[in-house]
Amino acid sequence: MEDRVRIRSEEVLSDDWAVLKKTVLDYRRRDGRWETQTRQTYDRGDGAVILPFDPQRSTVLLVRQFRFPAYAVGYREPLIEACAGLLDENDPETAIRKEAEEELGYHLKDIERLFAPFMSPGSVTERLWFFTARYSPADRISDGGGSPEEGEDIEVLEMPLDEALAGIADGRIVDAKTIILIQHLKLSPIVG
Repeated sequence: MEDRVRIRSEEVLSDDWAVLKKTVLDYRRRDGRWETQTRQTYDRGDGAVILPFDPQRSTVLLVRQFRFPAYAVGYREPLIEACAGLLDENDPETAIRKEAEEELGYHLKDIERLFAPFMSPGSVTERLWFFTARYSPADRISDGGGSPEEGEDIEVLEMPLDEALAGIADGRIVDAKTIILIQHLKLSPIVG
């Protein structure tokens, strides 16, 4: 693609919680014609997400928390989500282990990396690393709940996998990363 994209200019529109840039570029289409495009990109860093599964009880660990962007567009309930967080300076596995301990209160051992898709590539630069792991009640090390210093107020939920799947169908679970992980786990279950 290097021979099909020429950056004309970049302007930082905001550099607060994340970086919002406006870029003007020339793009060579498949038919060979060049066109000028203007795009905005939102960069808050890459993240990781995990769905712990207890194969003995067929349960998953999720979180429920307030998400202002969903609220701002009319969704008035806290979102039910898989545990997730930004990588910051960590590799994806280290980051998600820390998030699982902080948010869920579980020390997870056998973590399996699945894939790392771009979640909204039309405007957001974030790539999200997806994981699953086995857990049991013996892996619990705290109540979880997140970091109040980071503004987190997280409720830990344990529910049967089939109830989580039903939550997708009935609209209780509307978060994309969580839907992907629940459906993946249902299609490719972790055994014993």
